[in-house]
Amino acid sequence: MNRRHLLATAALLPMLAVTQAGAAEPVQALDWANRARYAAANNTDKALPADKRRVVFMGDSITENWARSEYDGAFFPANGFIGRGISGQTTSQMLLRFTPDVLSLTPRAVHILAGTNDVAENGGTYDPALTQDNLAAMALLARAAGIKVFIGSVPPARDVYWRKSVGDPTARIVALNGWIAGFCRDQGHVYVDYWPVLADAGQGLKAELGLDPVHPNRAGYLAMGPLALKALSGV
Repeated sequence: MNRRHLLATAALLPMLAVTQAGAAEPVQALDWANRARYAAANNTDKALPADKRRVVFMGDSITENWARSEYDGAFFPANGFIGRGISGQTTSQMLLRFTPDVLSLTPRAVHILAGTNDVAENGGTYDPALTQDNLAAMALLARAAGIKVFIGSVPPARDVYWRKSVGDPTARIVALNGWIAGFCRDQGHVYVDYWPVLADAGQGLKAELGLDPVHPNRAGYLAMGPLALKALSGV
């Protein structure tokens, strides 16, 4: 872990503490990261047996959809997985809710699938260094808590249709995945590469596996599932 990553994490810890403690301000002003979204579920899931919460999946809409019944809803509970995805979120928002939505559940491992909305500029102009720092900080927090880290490749997407000004984000995604793979290798984390089953010849999401150019459909999740299970088999 380099100095920049450590400093990024240290700088965010006071923000995490202030947000958790609360302040005399409207809830909306404090919950930009939507930490309240899973508050009730977290209280319930903390009481589950360890085998029922062995892996928490942190992510955006791609993770959120994966846990839904209309896609492959049995996959998560059958394997002791807990979904903590929120549609539209960037890695900055995920980092701010990492403590309540991951660490507090004391899983054996965390599966992080994030970056699509950073690349799509949901949080402003894309800054690869910020995204990398956020991913590194989440991994650092997990490791400090004794939680094994798995980071998935950002899925292929040729068109972030809600923000056409971004254009084709493929080069950004490929570069980010290259960094994630190297980071996992250097830090002893596990990189879970979903591109072999999701990407078409043009480096986009296969049409038959997508609801749209970004989000997998049921067939897409059924293709991803075995890769996740293989990676997480020793947890």
